[in-house]
Amino acid sequence: MSKSIRLLLILLGLSCGLKAQDIDLQLLYDFGEDRDFLTSTVEMFNADAYGSTFFFIDMNYDANGVKGVSESYWEITRSFTINEELPVALHFEYDGGQGQFAIDEENNQAYTISDAYLSGLDFIWNSEDFSSGVTFQTLYKYIRRTEQDSYQLTLVWYFNFLDGKVTFNGFADFWGEDSDFDHDGSVDADTVFLSEPQIWYNFNEYWAGGSEIEFGHNFGGIEGWKVCPTIAVKHTF
Repeated sequence: MSKSIRLLLILLGLSCGLKAQDIDLQLLYDFGEDRDFLTSTVEMFNADAYGSTFFFIDMNYDANGVKGVSESYWEITRSFTINEELPVALHFEYDGGQGQFAIDEENNQAYTISDAYLSGLDFIWNSEDFSSGVTFQTLYKYIRRTEQDSYQLTLVWYFNFLDGKVTFNGFADFWGEDSDFDHDGSVDADTVFLSEPQIWYNFNEYWAGGSEIEFGHNFGGIEGWKVCPTIAVKHTF
């Protein structure tokens, strides 16, 4: 049994132990230009009397010439309701990760995805039956590697159609970060945009199939726009 399959089974086991939470496991095949790899995503959302907690963990497999996990990234957020009568919450977030790529058949080179610490406000709207909702976040962002003080604007949405059979959800981030794409010491861009809309057909309450498309601008070391489509399956526990 390959290490990748064993890891996916471990993730499934962890998910089964968290049935009290709204947690799902997604497996996405990325067939964008120069991509051709699998990504697993574990995500959890839980609302409580004080606010909500959300996290996701992404892992890429067999990319960049690496066998097994080639990149991992996680994000965790905690929101605290200010007043039940107000659609506003305090927001705290951490992002970070790491990866590797093959130099030759025997050696890999590792890199980090900069730690980022964010705080700010969530402005929340949900329909009365919670079949749809939108959250807009205005955040202060500290990027640890560059010691850069910055900002981030985030839009998160979910919409359910056709009696819950179809779900359209996702996020869009826009933030300030200096990028030097040609490594000459100059700043080539100072903003980044990333959006990952998803569309799902819900076969039942546990299984769904669909797609996620990543739209990135000056993201991931790539100057300008890059679009990365996927096909995906999701299991909700």
